[in-house]
Amino acid sequence: MPRYRLTIEHDGTGFAGWQRQARGVSVQEVIEEAAFRFCGERPTVVGAGRTDAGVHARGQVAHLDLTRDWPADTVRAALCFHLKPHAVAVVEVERAADTFHARFDARERRYAYRILNRRSPSALDRGRAWHVARPLDAEAMADAARLLLGPHDFTSFRSAECQARSPVKTLNALDVAREGDDVRVAARARSFLHHQVRILVGTLVLVGEGKWGRRDVAAALAARDRSAAGPTAPAHGLTLLAVRYDEAKNRSSTPS
Repeated sequence: MPRYRLTIEHDGTGFAGWQRQARGVSVQEVIEEAAFRFCGERPTVVGAGRTDAGVHARGQVAHLDLTRDWPADTVRAALCFHLKPHAVAVVEVERAADTFHARFDARERRYAYRILNRRSPSALDRGRAWHVARPLDAEAMADAARLLLGPHDFTSFRSAECQARSPVKTLNALDVAREGDDVRVAARARSFLHHQVRILVGTLVLVGEGKWGRRDVAAALAARDRSAAGPTAPAHGLTLLAVRYDEAKNRSSTPS
């Protein structure tokens, strides 16, 4: 069966997250339904990241198998047509190796978190950023973030519902920068724990507000206890930007 790799963007507002579930409409569900309307098949769409309710994506990657060898651009156009009116778009489709797996073959995931740091809320970007009215020291946040780079036991920075076998993850990057009224946090790792990025952001905001210092962040990490870290930042400020793969290994030899 031909395997197709999809690059997807979606607005997480109103979705119960990526993964199909009993309650609420998921991104996975509406793509699978679009595939059924296109070709009469009900393939399982496997995503690289199981984003939470309210989290957005610009570069989610998924794969699906179809029985017929359709041109990649036909699959893209048909899925986009049948995804209407949902805020989901398949921006690219390509043939992948039969062994390609969107989740397990991912080498790195990139997330960005946007904080709107001004006294007034946004009229235009609601649902796209966490509004924090108190002034934030982005340089102090960046300095504290460097303590969290590399491999660590991130028990303090994962949800109580996290089902990962190990709390040990390696943060390749955790950058904080101010752009006008925006404070942006960029995180890169092969994989993340449940709510990890959002808890990291919530903790760094405590630093930016002057309530915490570097020692508090270091102590929270060492505690290996969720109650020792900061709050979980709202989902709507988070976006999955991209997923990186070993392209030579996962590219199909069959033309798209």
